[in-house]
Amino acid sequence: MGGVVPGSGFVEFADYVTARLPDLLRLGHALTGNPHDASDLVQDVLEKVGLRWNSLQRRGTNMDAYVRRSMVNARTSRWRRRRRETLVAIPPERGVAQPDRFDDEPLWQALAELPAKQRAVLVLRYYEGLNESEIAETLGISAGTVKSHTSRAMAALRNNLKSEGGVR
Repeated sequence: MGGVVPGSGFVEFADYVTARLPDLLRLGHALTGNPHDASDLVQDVLEKVGLRWNSLQRRGTNMDAYVRRSMVNARTSRWRRRRRETLVAIPPERGVAQPDRFDDEPLWQALAELPAKQRAVLVLRYYEGLNESEIAETLGISAGTVKSHTSRAMAALRNNLKSEGGVR
Protein backbone atom coordinates (compact mmCIF):
# COMPACT_ATOMS: atom_id res chain seq x y z
CA MET A 1 0.00 0.00 0.00
CA GLY A 2 1.72 3.18 -1.16
CA GLY A 3 1.19 6.31 -3.14
CA VAL A 4 -1.35 8.95 -2.39
CA VAL A 5 -3.74 8.35 0.48
CA PRO A 6 -7.24 8.81 -1.06
CA GLY A 7 -8.77 12.18 -0.30
CA SER A 8 -5.83 13.41 1.77
CA GLY A 9 -3.27 14.64 -0.77
CA PHE A 10 -0.57 12.81 1.17
CA VAL A 11 2.19 11.12 -0.80
CA GLU A 12 4.28 8.25 0.50
CA PHE A 13 7.93 9.19 0.94
CA ALA A 14 9.15 6.26 -1.19
CA ASP A 15 6.84 7.29 -4.04
CA TYR A 16 8.07 10.87 -3.85
CA VAL A 17 11.71 9.77 -3.95
CA THR A 18 11.07 7.40 -6.87
CA ALA A 19 9.36 10.14 -8.87
CA ARG A 20 11.74 13.01 -8.04
CA LEU A 21 15.16 11.33 -7.70
CA PRO A 22 16.40 12.07 -11.25
CA ASP A 23 15.45 15.75 -10.87
CA LEU A 24 17.04 15.96 -7.42
CA LEU A 25 20.26 14.38 -8.69
CA ARG A 26 20.41 16.89 -11.57
CA LEU A 27 19.85 19.75 -9.14
CA GLY A 28 22.51 18.32 -6.84
CA HIS A 29 24.95 18.04 -9.73
CA ALA A 30 24.33 21.64 -10.72
CA LEU A 31 24.81 22.80 -7.11
CA THR A 32 27.92 20.75 -6.31
CA GLY A 33 29.63 20.50 -9.68
CA ASN A 34 29.99 16.73 -9.82
CA PRO A 35 27.77 13.66 -9.72
CA HIS A 36 29.47 12.06 -6.72
CA ASP A 37 28.93 15.00 -4.38
CA ALA A 38 25.43 15.36 -5.85
CA SER A 39 24.55 11.79 -4.84
CA ASP A 40 25.88 12.38 -1.33
CA LEU A 41 23.98 15.65 -1.04
CA VAL A 42 20.69 14.13 -2.19
CA GLN A 43 21.09 11.13 0.10
CA ASP A 44 21.84 13.29 3.14
CA VAL A 45 18.91 15.61 2.49
CA LEU A 46 16.42 12.81 1.78
CA GLU A 47 17.54 11.02 4.92
CA LYS A 48 16.70 14.08 7.02
CA VAL A 49 13.50 14.91 5.15
CA GLY A 50 12.32 11.30 5.39
CA LEU A 51 12.39 11.49 9.17
CA ARG A 52 10.05 14.50 9.11
CA TRP A 53 8.00 13.55 6.05
CA ASN A 54 4.61 12.95 7.69
CA SER A 55 4.73 16.02 9.93
CA LEU A 56 5.76 18.24 7.01
CA GLN A 57 2.87 16.97 4.92
CA ARG A 58 0.39 17.46 7.77
CA ARG A 59 1.47 21.12 7.93
CA GLY A 60 0.85 21.47 4.19
CA THR A 61 4.49 22.06 3.31
CA ASN A 62 5.37 22.41 -0.37
CA MET A 63 7.61 19.34 -0.43
CA ASP A 64 9.46 20.19 -3.66
CA ALA A 65 10.36 23.65 -2.38
CA TYR A 66 11.31 22.24 1.02
CA VAL A 67 13.61 19.59 -0.46
CA ARG A 68 15.23 22.07 -2.89
CA ARG A 69 15.85 24.57 -0.09
CA SER A 70 17.26 21.79 2.10
CA MET A 71 19.64 20.86 -0.71
CA VAL A 72 20.84 24.44 -1.15
CA ASN A 73 21.31 24.85 2.61
CA ALA A 74 23.11 21.50 2.96
CA ARG A 75 25.40 22.36 0.05
CA THR A 76 26.24 25.71 1.65
CA SER A 77 26.92 24.04 5.01
CA ARG A 78 29.23 21.50 3.36
CA TRP A 79 31.11 24.25 1.57
CA ARG A 80 31.63 26.10 4.85
CA ARG A 81 32.92 22.96 6.57
CA ARG A 82 35.22 21.98 3.71
CA ARG A 83 36.85 25.35 3.26
CA ARG A 84 38.55 24.98 6.63
CA GLU A 85 41.97 23.45 6.28
CA THR A 86 42.79 20.27 8.09
CA LEU A 87 46.47 19.58 8.51
CA VAL A 88 47.56 15.97 8.66
CA ALA A 89 50.94 14.44 9.45
CA ILE A 90 50.89 12.05 6.50
CA PRO A 91 49.16 13.09 3.29
CA PRO A 92 46.70 10.55 1.87
CA GLU A 93 47.62 8.51 -1.17
CA ARG A 94 46.27 9.99 -4.33
CA GLY A 95 43.85 7.90 -6.34
CA VAL A 96 43.00 8.29 -9.99
CA ALA A 97 39.86 10.36 -10.25
CA GLN A 98 37.49 9.92 -13.14
CA PRO A 99 37.20 13.21 -15.04
CA ASP A 100 33.79 14.82 -15.05
CA ARG A 101 32.43 15.25 -18.55
CA PHE A 102 31.74 18.92 -17.78
CA ASP A 103 35.27 19.71 -16.54
CA ASP A 104 36.23 21.46 -19.79
CA GLU A 105 32.87 23.09 -20.41
CA PRO A 106 33.36 26.89 -20.17
CA LEU A 107 29.83 27.64 -19.00
CA TRP A 108 30.02 24.92 -16.33
CA GLN A 109 33.36 26.29 -15.09
CA ALA A 110 32.02 29.84 -15.04
CA LEU A 111 28.94 28.67 -13.12
CA ALA A 112 31.15 26.90 -10.57
CA GLU A 113 33.00 30.17 -9.89
CA LEU A 114 29.84 32.03 -8.84
CA PRO A 115 29.02 32.52 -5.16
CA ALA A 116 26.76 29.76 -3.83
CA LYS A 117 23.56 31.86 -3.60
CA GLN A 118 23.95 33.25 -7.13
CA ARG A 119 24.62 29.77 -8.49
CA ALA A 120 21.59 28.40 -6.62
CA VAL A 121 19.34 31.13 -8.05
CA LEU A 122 20.51 30.44 -11.61
CA VAL A 123 20.19 26.68 -11.22
CA LEU A 124 16.67 26.99 -9.81
CA ARG A 125 15.65 29.52 -12.48
CA TYR A 126 17.15 28.10 -15.65
CA TYR A 127 17.71 24.46 -14.77
CA GLU A 128 14.69 23.73 -12.61
CA GLY A 129 12.43 26.25 -14.39
CA LEU A 130 11.16 27.97 -11.24
CA ASN A 131 9.83 31.52 -11.34
CA GLU A 132 11.08 34.31 -9.07
CA SER A 133 8.48 33.80 -6.36
CA GLU A 134 9.13 30.04 -6.25
CA ILE A 135 12.87 30.65 -5.98
CA ALA A 136 12.30 33.21 -3.23
CA GLU A 137 10.16 30.71 -1.32
CA THR A 138 12.67 27.91 -1.86
CA LEU A 139 15.67 29.93 -0.68
CA GLY A 140 13.85 31.96 1.97
CA ILE A 141 14.77 35.29 0.39
CA SER A 142 12.76 38.11 -1.16
CA ALA A 143 11.86 38.27 -4.84
CA GLY A 144 13.99 41.41 -5.11
CA THR A 145 17.00 39.50 -3.81
CA VAL A 146 16.32 36.78 -6.39
CA LYS A 147 16.32 39.45 -9.11
CA SER A 148 19.57 41.02 -7.90
CA HIS A 149 21.31 37.64 -7.55
CA THR A 150 20.15 36.70 -11.05
CA SER A 151 21.33 39.99 -12.52
CA ARG A 152 24.75 39.84 -10.83
CA ALA A 153 25.25 36.19 -11.69
CA MET A 154 24.35 36.69 -15.35
CA ALA A 155 26.67 39.69 -15.58
CA ALA A 156 29.49 37.68 -14.00
CA LEU A 157 28.91 34.79 -16.40
CA ARG A 158 28.89 37.14 -19.41
CA ASN A 159 32.07 38.88 -18.28
CA ASN A 160 33.82 35.64 -17.44
CA LEU A 161 32.92 33.96 -20.72
CA LYS A 162 33.67 37.11 -22.75
CA SER A 163 37.06 37.70 -21.10
CA GLU A 164 38.04 34.10 -21.69
CA GLY A 165 36.72 34.10 -25.24
CA GLY A 166 34.32 31.33 -24.28
CA VAL A 167 37.25 28.96 -23.90
CA ARG A 168 39.15 27.97 -20.81
